[in-house]
Amino acid sequence: MSTITAAMVKELREKSGAGMMDCKKALAETGGDMEAAIDWLRAKGISKADKKSGRTAAEGLIGIAAGDAEAVVVEVNSETDFVARNDAFQQLVSGIAEVALGTDGSVDAIAAAAYPKSGKSVADTIKDAIGTIGENMTLRRATKLSVGSGVVATYMHNAVGDGLGKLGVLVALESTGDKDALNAIGRQVAMHVAATNPLAVRPEEVDAEIADRERSVFLEQAKESGKPAAIAEKMVEGRMRKFFQEVALLSQQFVINPDLTVEQAVKEAEKDAGAPIKVVAIGRLALGEGVEKEESDFAAEVAATAKG
Repeated sequence: MSTITAAMVKELREKSGAGMMDCKKALAETGGDMEAAIDWLRAKGISKADKKSGRTAAEGLIGIAAGDAEAVVVEVNSETDFVARNDAFQQLVSGIAEVALGTDGSVDAIAAAAYPKSGKSVADTIKDAIGTIGENMTLRRATKLSVGSGVVATYMHNAVGDGLGKLGVLVALESTGDKDALNAIGRQVAMHVAATNPLAVRPEEVDAEIADRERSVFLEQAKESGKPAAIAEKMVEGRMRKFFQEVALLSQQFVINPDLTVEQAVKEAEKDAGAPIKVVAIGRLALGEGVEKEESDFAAEVAATAKG
């Protein structure tokens, strides 16, 4: 059995919001597995925290570039927000996004692609920028969407410049309808995605592993209630239906008009577009999502320095 350290208990407290003793017990019950401990707390009704929640502290910028029926969003990280506000860094991110539009959208393909006017690859251009700006930078993620007929609408939240900001969203709409109308509803849906962060477009597209984990947690909760197996199973099915409704884009209440679901809002937009509209895919990158910045204890550093 692994040793449960104070640091592990602290991390679990920050992620779950549960008490210290509950966190310690959860870690003990799960052999120190952080994700399993969060699920254990949720099953016991002690915590409702998502295992993926937590502080995200990576700096840098999200960049978006759009073309004819295609668009791409990239994340380029830096060590500090000060560098992210640097004109040279912003130009670099914009350039990388434009390059990414001409690739398949994978990080490897973007890194290997030629950067405009430099005669070098994107990867080597980033290395040169590190030497010039004096801070580590990385091309971390990218998502590219395209449609045969229709538009890929874009939205940048907390924009700091044209196509640059902290959270970028793509929404691919397949339709033969009017492009202006498609872009209008597409941008609204993209704003919705920025706000709600759906797991998938449709319930059946939710990752099976995520759905199975939720079902396991709901089943444990039902068992804890002491209900008979048949009733417990019905409780789980009801909660799963609600779960899918909450995490799938089309069944969510539209943030711009809560009287409609997103699916209903898109259906209404077909009148202006003059043709059926299908939401094919979504892409959403939030700066630093899933990355924790190493924290330093400044007082401890000063004390250590004073001791020589």
